[in-house]
Amino acid sequence: MNRSSSNRALWLLAAALALIVVGWMWPFGATNGRSDAVPRAVTPRGPLGADEIANIELFKRVSPSVVHITTLELQRELFSRNTQEVPSGTGSGFIWDDAGHVVTNFHVIQGANAARVTLADQSTYPAKLVGAFPDGDLAVLRIDAPKDKLPPIPIGTSRDLLVGQRVYAIGNPFGLDQTLTTGIVSALNREIESFNNRVIRGVIQTDAAINPGNSGGPLLDSAGRLIGVNSQIASPSGANAGIGFAIPVDDVNRVVPRLIRDGRIVRPALGISALPDTVREALKLPKGVAIVAVSPGGPAARAGMQPFRRADDGSIVQGDVITAVDGVPVASLEDLLSQLERHQPGDRVTLTLSRAGKLRQQELALAAPQ
Repeated sequence: MNRSSSNRALWLLAAALALIVVGWMWPFGATNGRSDAVPRAVTPRGPLGADEIANIELFKRVSPSVVHITTLELQRELFSRNTQEVPSGTGSGFIWDDAGHVVTNFHVIQGANAARVTLADQSTYPAKLVGAFPDGDLAVLRIDAPKDKLPPIPIGTSRDLLVGQRVYAIGNPFGLDQTLTTGIVSALNREIESFNNRVIRGVIQTDAAINPGNSGGPLLDSAGRLIGVNSQIASPSGANAGIGFAIPVDDVNRVVPRLIRDGRIVRPALGISALPDTVREALKLPKGVAIVAVSPGGPAARAGMQPFRRADDGSIVQGDVITAVDGVPVASLEDLLSQLERHQPGDRVTLTLSRAGKLRQQELALAAPQ
């Protein structure tokens, strides 16, 4: 076959393939040149639902009070002795007052060398640590920003929450700014463990989506008031599984002013040493805090409280067991510490004491820790 015949055969083959391709495409409705190929008309949707309007208004009203926190750590430059600050983590927080105080979780800033706070308008400010309460997973930062950029979040209460009422979470999950999720109060009075192994009581459980980065952000009621600080999730994968936990706002409202004033929670003292709970249980003593030593001149000593001790013949002399503080039952040393955290040095409390099966009430003034 000569060259011209070969070229003709190739052209015929190409034409046949083109016809096959066109024929294959045609049933799928190629519309080249059709005059009716225009965008579809938009179907009117009608007014938004009342619940949608409420969600939108709540977000517009509260989101300016929610901040994005970036923590920083020092990192040495390669082949150099110089160090620089690099981002090490992110979290959420909210504006407490127009003095620039920002509330977040302690674990958000734990171990960081510094932190930056980004406001809703994307302006960023360096933050200083004002105070921290690791036992309650709370911390307060402060930024130097104009007051008109610092709308304080509205404060609600957690004492009258009901299972089933609607809640909203605003935060920065996975570093995504200003995210709103909704849900309900799933349960109340849960207990979670803080990052230093202390028990946090009275915790709110919610199914509002909470993911890494939401920590420290606000949990709100339908009025847009703060009712909790989102703290932890229960999830094997580390992502939202519909079980989130928030520290109740009544605890937050008690702790934060003390952190702003003192930088830490000063737990008042009774002036006692307590028997470990496991030993108390082994000795079959009443639930509570069994006293094994009383500090001379302390509140307990002045109130005449007595410790468990051994007599000369080796027998055990019955001492006092604290079973309640101001009528609130105390079943363990952890319970007693939690009750004392609600007070300050100088406050007067009434203890319920058990000694050899007999109960009595004892009022005393709490002292500053030594």
